Amino acid sequence: MKRIVFIALLGLCFPGSVLAQGFLTSGGSSQADVPPPILSAYPDTQPLSDLNAPEALPVMAPELALASYQQRAASQATQLEAYSALSVIHAELPDTSQQGEFEVQRQYHAPRTLLFKPVRFVGDKFVKSNVITRVLQSEVDHVEKDDPSQTALTLANYKFSYKGQSAIEGRPVLMFQVKPRKKRVGLFKGRMYLEAHTGNLVRVEGTVVKSPSFFVKNIQFTQDYATIDSFTLPVHIHSEAKARIVGRTVIDVTHTNYQPVPVTTQAVLPTM
Repeated sequence: MKRIVFIALLGLCFPGSVLAQGFLTSGGSSQADVPPPILSAYPDTQPLSDLNAPEALPVMAPELALASYQQRAASQATQLEAYSALSVIHAELPDTSQQGEFEVQRQYHAPRTLLFKPVRFVGDKFVKSNVITRVLQSEVDHVEKDDPSQTALTLANYKFSYKGQSAIEGRPVLMFQVKPRKKRVGLFKGRMYLEAHTGNLVRVEGTVVKSPSFFVKNIQFTQDYATIDSFTLPVHIHSEAKARIVGRTVIDVTHTNYQPVPVTTQAVLPTM
């Protein structure tokens, strides 16, 4: 069970990956046969706290929203020097009724450094060593070794098709169908949601198109974002997969207490 479940989602978890440089375009505007999005709330996070737009603002055209997202992504790729956050990883193995929850302090320094400091753990030690610890190590490996441009939500990697308006936690969003151009580890097919007034990224959800390992398959996920101090950062990811050894695996990762550091500020983060 090597680098289990979460590695294929890692391109979605880091500010420099999904929010990478690249121009996005929209396709057709048909809304036929589009199922409603999964709408949920996470009480311990603030996924839309900074996305509140004045009522007077009009809904952006899809092409304009994508252009705004592109501009923001390009800016963040060069302006985010570092951040710290508190992360809680909760993992369950429903087939064996095992679970565990690991709280860690996370520190990221652009472009290739990710560190974790353990805070607390409760639950089954098997889940900690065989699921959660592997998740964290895979995140570190992704930051240190992988090319973010290969999994970013860009025109080079995906085709985008506008599918109409919806709402997430009461906020209007524009829906885009997302289809990868290649069957590559780290890419997915599903949907992307942009805030209708600003073009800020709110959510991505879908199915990973290529398993990162023989030991895991059918990876599905939903990830929410928040705009914090002008940076768009992931605040929650829910993923489910089938692993050949342990069966169904469910992982929820929640990030709180973000302290982003722009490049114009000396990056001084809490000592690990």
